[in-house]
Amino acid sequence: MGFALSTMQITSAAFEPLGRIPKKHTGEGTNVSPPLEWSGAPKETKSYALVVHDPDAPLATPDGYGFVHWLLYNIPASVTTLAEGESGYTNGATGFGKPKYGGPLPPENHGTHHYYFWLVALSSEPKLKPGLTMRELFAAILSVHGLWSLRRQKRTQGAGE
Repeated sequence: MGFALSTMQITSAAFEPLGRIPKKHTGEGTNVSPPLEWSGAPKETKSYALVVHDPDAPLATPDGYGFVHWLLYNIPASVTTLAEGESGYTNGATGFGKPKYGGPLPPENHGTHHYYFWLVALSSEPKLKPGLTMRELFAAILSVHGLWSLRRQKRTQGAGE
């Protein structure tokens, strides 16, 4: 089954939808992941995966485009919040080459970037191996898991802000 948009909502107490990400949660600050909260997942949800992606980054590779700031998965269905600085669950590969959250840090003079927080509700228990790339994560999800919902929330960050 493919991706299905849903009525799920993902929010952060740290910033408003389409708002600027505070410096604390960027590469210019302490680079700590923001707190996240979600609701409205399908009742069949067994686990979640989270992707934080910057499609405005000037990168194109065989694995995709843009820049991956965080991949977090094997999140049980009973979880509906991630604390600031969350370090639990399973991390995937990021564009920084580290398996952990890396906040926004657009290239100098590159203008405003948009950061998408994608939350994916899965219909099976967490069993994905650590270190997957975004492409590998989505391939594993689509081949192993039935997929119910995807919710994206866009945040913005200007260069040097």
